[in-house]
Amino acid sequence: MADENEPDLFAGARQPPPRGASRLSPLVRRLVAPNASPLTFNGTCTYIVGKGEVAVIDPGPNEASHLEAILAATAGERIAAILVTHTHRDHSSLGSRLCERTGARVVGAAPFVPQGDGVEGLDSAHDRNYAPDRALGDGERYVGRGFTLEAVATPGHCSNHLCFALIEERALFSGDHVMAWSTSVVAPPDGSMGAYIASLERLRARDDRIFWPGHGGPVAEPQRYARALIHHRRQREASILAALADGPETVKGVAAKVYVGLDPKLMRAAAMSTLAHLEDLCERDLVAAETSEEGETRFRRA
Repeated sequence: MADENEPDLFAGARQPPPRGASRLSPLVRRLVAPNASPLTFNGTCTYIVGKGEVAVIDPGPNEASHLEAILAATAGERIAAILVTHTHRDHSSLGSRLCERTGARVVGAAPFVPQGDGVEGLDSAHDRNYAPDRALGDGERYVGRGFTLEAVATPGHCSNHLCFALIEERALFSGDHVMAWSTSVVAPPDGSMGAYIASLERLRARDDRIFWPGHGGPVAEPQRYARALIHHRRQREASILAALADGPETVKGVAAKVYVGLDPKLMRAAAMSTLAHLEDLCERDLVAAETSEEGETRFRRA
């Protein structure tokens, strides 16, 4: 899922991809699930990797029409594996039904482990039924017929997020960590702004030639784009610090000052990302949190 509407960083890459099966490269095809929303663009991108014996990356939401579209796109082929970048339901929940129809193994992200006692923010969007046959650690590989996918740990959007590097094409399936149409939601308690930016720095240092994201079209200049996303987050951080100049403020109060004119449908996502920034600033001793007797938390400049 993506964050609030952001300034265009690479405007040409923000066009919605076609929903039907598309050939993207010698080894990669894409389908777009029918789950368009303000947070998913025109739907979740499902990728088919390989020829004859293939892997499906991010099967998508539990939609019968999308299941049939995947099966139609792979008619005459064998789906050997289902790889999952992370366990938000719009990426993983169709996996069990696809597994039942094909006998494929589920490989990739580890199951979601809740942080704390409650379910808050995007934590409620996790697929609690997800149970991989094999969870991949950072640097571990799934080797298919004619292709190799390597797990790249990229926590931040959520703690169990992985990207998958397609070694043969120097391509990276970036899930929700990097998308061309918008920045990613980073929502505590599972999401971490510090981890998100560190993961961006990691991807910036790689030599991938293209990113295939979980929503929207490709990122054709991935290192430059990752640098732009880091710069954007630092600008947002500066705006949050400026919003605290007049004294302590709540998360909603800071978000209202920073995201002036934002579509009301996106204010909840904006508030979650604001909280993630505030938590990161607290960890770096730039902001302090104060909780009243009534349980209300306000943040101030340290």
